[in-house]
Amino acid sequence: MLLLINLVVILFIIILGFVLARPHNWSADEGGFAPFGFSGVMAGAATCCCAFMGFEDIAASSEEAQNPKRAVPMAITISLGLVAGAYILASTVLTLMVPWHSLDPGSALTDAFFQRGYSWAGFIVTVGAISAMNTILLSDIFSLPRLVHAMATDGLFFQVFAHVHPQTQVPIVGILVFGVLMAFLALLLDLQGLFQLLSISVLLAYTFHATGIIVLRFHKSPPANSLDPGSPVGTEQASAPEPGQLRPALRPYLEFLGGCRPGAAVAWALGVLLASAITLDCVLVFVDSTLHLPPWGHTLPLLLSSVVFLLSLLILGAHQQQRLEDAFQVPMVPLTPALSILLNVFLMLQLSSLTWLCLCIWLLIGLMVYFGYGIWHSKENLQEQPGLTATCGSLEETVQTLQPPSQAPAQDPSHKEQPTSP
Repeated sequence: MLLLINLVVILFIIILGFVLARPHNWSADEGGFAPFGFSGVMAGAATCCCAFMGFEDIAASSEEAQNPKRAVPMAITISLGLVAGAYILASTVLTLMVPWHSLDPGSALTDAFFQRGYSWAGFIVTVGAISAMNTILLSDIFSLPRLVHAMATDGLFFQVFAHVHPQTQVPIVGILVFGVLMAFLALLLDLQGLFQLLSISVLLAYTFHATGIIVLRFHKSPPANSLDPGSPVGTEQASAPEPGQLRPALRPYLEFLGGCRPGAAVAWALGVLLASAITLDCVLVFVDSTLHLPPWGHTLPLLLSSVVFLLSLLILGAHQQQRLEDAFQVPMVPLTPALSILLNVFLMLQLSSLTWLCLCIWLLIGLMVYFGYGIWHSKENLQEQPGLTATCGSLEETVQTLQPPSQAPAQDPSHKEQPTSP
């Protein structure tokens, strides 16, 4: 119901806005089409990135899809296109209705209709805004507790969040705790600061996602049938080129990389890629506007960081990648995630220093939780320590809990099968 209200209000704003449009508002007398130039467009885009959150809801509900390989990428692409189109059209009609310099930043759409004498339309926009905020809250309450539940199940977060309601099978503790926390933050923070904090969090998360895509693409996954090495599947995987190795066709030309163990050159190239992307973005954002260096002082670091970025990208592309036939994979790796990292960091640098300070505080809290609790209770860490005695909430107890009672006594205590990593 809330989604239907949001769609109707958006269509109402776009249609009525084009009816009331005045092309003169984009003329040079009013400041032109882009009065703040390219940097202003990028600063606005960085602030609006909070609108491109919520796609994790699609991934969180992928288990309910009949064909997730096809449905999940299609749903994300369609949702992304609709959100981008709605924002572009709404911004277009907003600046065509009223000159940009006369808008109220706190409630621009409502103020635009009031200035044109359509106060009743302003009330409809207000109802749509309230409905949209409730939709966002419900979306966050749906996805965030499930993500935290997955982390708690893996041992990375406090085990109390791994508890689910026995009847509804929902993470009730996570819903209550994070619902109260979101309401408390919304009460304390102003709207502009909250938008920027959400935007920088979304951009940082997408940067981590892009980096993770590169890592997983060049990482060797465990065989699908590890219990039967003589099976045809195991033989086929054993004969296939190992991900992270140099491509056979390029070995004569890149002999200096041939002696590296699988994945070592990829790890170094990825680190150099991240460093060069950050350096390139800092040069583009700060050198010309803040440091006021001579032309060569701006051109030289720009060329050096660009060349290093391209060389690290070429080294990554020269290595063998992991190919999965039964799952969707991001196309044009490592080019696509590398460009995503470059653009995300560039947009993050457009935000205010106060937003960066808030982000550093949140990251510090997260690192304290991870190094103080998560790394010691992680199931992946327990798998790598075979001599470790299982404690409460450990991997061994989880396996015994999930195992049928009829099979539990039949196991040999001296031999425990190591479950595959998620």
